[in-house]
Amino acid sequence: MNSEFSVSFIPPEKVNRDLPLFVYLPGMDGTGKLFQKQADKLATCFDLRCLAIRIDNYSNWQDLAGDTVKLIKSELTTKTNQEVYLCGESFGGCLALKTALAESSLIERLILVNPAYASNRLPILGLGANITPWLPNWLHRYSAAGLLPFLAKLNRINDGDRHKLLESMKALPPQVVSWRLSLLTDFKVADEELRSLHIHCLIIAGASDSLLPSVDEGKKLVNILPNAQITVLPQSGHACLLETEVNLYQILVEQNFIPARYAVC
Repeated sequence: MNSEFSVSFIPPEKVNRDLPLFVYLPGMDGTGKLFQKQADKLATCFDLRCLAIRIDNYSNWQDLAGDTVKLIKSELTTKTNQEVYLCGESFGGCLALKTALAESSLIERLILVNPAYASNRLPILGLGANITPWLPNWLHRYSAAGLLPFLAKLNRINDGDRHKLLESMKALPPQVVSWRLSLLTDFKVADEELRSLHIHCLIIAGASDSLLPSVDEGKKLVNILPNAQITVLPQSGHACLLETEVNLYQILVEQNFIPARYAVC
């Protein structure tokens, strides 16, 4: 990893320089490891990269977005296809918005999956940011299991992926969880900034999200962003991309978000 960046790309399983670059920005875990369920199908039409945020990184939104822009630009120097699809989930949805605003000309399409856009209006997140650093490690790990039903519709996720989700939550030190929660409580983007963002944007919202009001917030974003559309997943929870029946590639095709020359792959 380049030491000057607070973020890096997980080494891809395969590289295709002639396909559009698809960059996935992960949720609170910051690892990108939970995206593998969607990656295999997407890899037929995209050159995939998953972002990882360093565990010792305490950057603010501006620095995270700036480093993400630098990382994408660095990746594009080796590609023949310069199109970039930026996909952010939950915490990563906030980072995706900040990244797109920082360098809008870099992004071809923007995909926001249950973005934590409303997080600064949820007092419970601020409370969590204040309490978490004081929890002993054993209690922190135990509390992760207690949060699982809020993060996901467990009956829609297979046993292996439920285990991966739980382990990714347990792996984050309390201080890191507190910092990332504090970032969410401080997250702000002015409506005027969003109105200036003319990138084609698809918002994917789980109607059964128990953590955030994703449908309501998604509709608000659609009314502000000039070129946005929303698709609602009626039975899906917050971590919808882990659900067995959710196929991100198929959603992008159905929403005409993949150009025909790539959708036929």
